[in-house]
Amino acid sequence: MVELPAYVGQAFVATEDRRFYQHDGVDVIGLVGAIRDNLLRGFGSRGASTITEQLIGAMYPAEVDRREMTLGRKMREATMARALERGHTKAEILEAYLNYIPFGHGWFGVEAAARHYFAKDAAALTVAEAALLAALPKSPVQYDPRAHPDRALTRRNLVLQRMEEERYLSPEAARAAMREPLRLAPDAGFSTRAPYAVEWVRRWLVQRYGIAAVNNGGLSVQTTIDPDAQNAANAALAGGLARVEALPGYQWPRYGTRAARATAGEAPYLQGLLVALDPASGDVLALVGGRDFRDSEFDRAVQGRRQAGSAFKLFVYAAALVQGMPPTTLLDDSPLSLPKGDGTMWAPENSDRAWHGTVTMRTALLRSINVPAVRLALRAGMDSVVATAHRFGLTTDVPPFAPTAIGAADVRPIELIGAYGALATLGRYAPARIVTVVQGSAGLPVYEAPAPQPVQVLDSGTAFQMVDMLRDAVARGTGTAARQGAPAGLAVAGKTGTTNDNADVWFVGLTPDLVAGVWMGFDRPRTITPGAFGGTLAAPIWAAFAAAVYAHRPVPAPWAPPTGLVAMRVRRADGAPAASDTTDASLPEWFRVGTEPTPQAAADRLLHGATGWLLRW
Repeated sequence: MVELPAYVGQAFVATEDRRFYQHDGVDVIGLVGAIRDNLLRGFGSRGASTITEQLIGAMYPAEVDRREMTLGRKMREATMARALERGHTKAEILEAYLNYIPFGHGWFGVEAAARHYFAKDAAALTVAEAALLAALPKSPVQYDPRAHPDRALTRRNLVLQRMEEERYLSPEAARAAMREPLRLAPDAGFSTRAPYAVEWVRRWLVQRYGIAAVNNGGLSVQTTIDPDAQNAANAALAGGLARVEALPGYQWPRYGTRAARATAGEAPYLQGLLVALDPASGDVLALVGGRDFRDSEFDRAVQGRRQAGSAFKLFVYAAALVQGMPPTTLLDDSPLSLPKGDGTMWAPENSDRAWHGTVTMRTALLRSINVPAVRLALRAGMDSVVATAHRFGLTTDVPPFAPTAIGAADVRPIELIGAYGALATLGRYAPARIVTVVQGSAGLPVYEAPAPQPVQVLDSGTAFQMVDMLRDAVARGTGTAARQGAPAGLAVAGKTGTTNDNADVWFVGLTPDLVAGVWMGFDRPRTITPGAFGGTLAAPIWAAFAAAVYAHRPVPAPWAPPTGLVAMRVRRADGAPAASDTTDASLPEWFRVGTEPTPQAAADRLLHGATGWLLRW
């Protein structure tokens, strides 16, 4: 790091941790005072994190999530802080702190912040400018000097006062600095329209090249982000979330109001995400990881984990198809009770609180009926369902238990969305990527991403069967809202998802050359609004996004059935062979060659019930 004036570090020590040079990583005196103030004035009135503890939270967010207000987190943080102090000098810790901490707008470290706010190197900061930067870590949003200049000026002067109290400044120097007006560089805004994407790239660079190389500049990065797709994602998500907040009966704090101010990176207002990828390469075309990066920099798409709801059923139905069960497989939708490990019973329900008797696999999927999906998962084997999910790119733990079949497991949103990309390509999965080229200060490449190498995770015939069923879900099932505004001829398939208590809603949609997913919910899960479903809240956002994207790109040809499949017209109700009519009572169904039903087989199936493909538990 370039040599900085002493008063830069002193400004942060005076403000954030005035006993920094006396403690061992944990300020016991400050901790006792914080406990007293929180008891007398209410929780949150005063913090007690040292510079070392803050650094631990910045360096190891997976182990120490500073949004977690628990004693356990505080103990882990303290233990790691003391270990860091034993192995490093105070000067090294302060230098690392100044390199790691966020200053808002996606800028990390004093060098990046100095360039952003003052258009100068950190070594050229004045005392007043250093004090302004030291004012920001407490809340980069609340003390943003462009958004809240009066508030920022008051906080800056408090920093200068504390520097005087700690004898880092003479009274005359402190007063002189307090008289200086705010002199900010012209605002270029975020480096971008995609701040969550930029932050993901920054983390990738830090992991690969180290924090110093990133904060000292000199690296130039080429990403996969498509500006048109990113603009479309920003607009679609913002508009969709605002529409939900305007619904009658919506009772939570609304974005932009005083009651909706974020604390410790956690937003009390309705959140959302949207990720779009090129399924052939895994290139991330658009990424929105939250509603407002300035308010909460936590990337819900890449870093977050949420229950997938019925969007997880992709893996259940794919596992069943692989085992030879055709889309006409009959499933029993009647009450089901299964034993839990604690001696109680689990009885899954359908979202409409109704029972539908015997339904085909296709009907169960397009209407997103839960109980048949659970029965199908048990028939295919939960181990097979879990293995399918992992083969499709999920890296999180997926418990092999029945509730997982209808989305009880936590998933990373970007991985779930990417999994659907394997359907768009008829079975080939490409992991998500965002960086293609990194150039050093001399303009020469220091990293070039290898050519995408998709992996065949599903045979093309099975993938086509899944796509065809999911096209039906968009045409006449739970995902019909995804067709709104779609250009003529665009083939769209997709799956909705809604968790218990309507706390998470999803829609993941795909075309032959695009896969995109939308999630909506709260950082602390709770019912969005009564009757909230993925098809009513998330699918319209996907539709708005897709309509805007295809206004700038040609409509791809629809999926073509691969060899090895044969079409046969069957009755919608029971999957039995139908006359060659075109009424809504029948449809063309796709079978692997040799598995298509015959009239005699259909009669035997209906006569004997539990034999053949009628699945009952």
